[in-house]
Amino acid sequence: MASNTPRATTHPIDPLFLERWSPRAFDSSKLSETELFTILEAARWAPSSFNHQPWRFVYAHRESAAWDRFLGLLLPFNAMWARHAGVLLFILSDTMIQLPRDKEQSLSHSHSFDAGAAWAFMALQATRLGIHTHGMAGVDFVRARKELGVPDSFRIEAAIAIGKLGDKSKLPPEMQARETPNGRRELADFVMEGRFVAKA
Repeated sequence: MASNTPRATTHPIDPLFLERWSPRAFDSSKLSETELFTILEAARWAPSSFNHQPWRFVYAHRESAAWDRFLGLLLPFNAMWARHAGVLLFILSDTMIQLPRDKEQSLSHSHSFDAGAAWAFMALQATRLGIHTHGMAGVDFVRARKELGVPDSFRIEAAIAIGKLGDKSKLPPEMQARETPNGRRELADFVMEGRFVAKA
């Protein structure tokens, strides 16, 4: 299938996977509730262990009362460009699970894995809408837990900037050259049949 991106694959896949990328240049426009909740609806349908759905999302729209507080939870490098996004969102995962065979909750082995699936669904749905996302681990996680009221049993996975693509010339010069969809390692670098083989 044809794609609008210069990225190339070695095996045919849906163009949506190539069109999704993580820009830092956003145009400072607001996202509508419909746009945001369409993206979140896609995350709702991600697979999870025992259908536990451990993900939680805490968000703020730009220019809302919570916006500056959310922005302040990012490390300065990320806050510098993420301030132009339309929404800032934190993805959390529930580290505990109630298995059908157990009377008590236990530690979930797959909470982060499952939350990652929800994040991927969000990112792809955003791309389908002509909206971009950028995940960030550059967060003051200690402050975020306190400021967002996150219980100890939840892990803060990442922050996500969501918005419409902006002019990269508004970024610092050193960031402008990186403002393009990047490539990926070859399949042979990380796919192994039969057993694990250490690769560079």
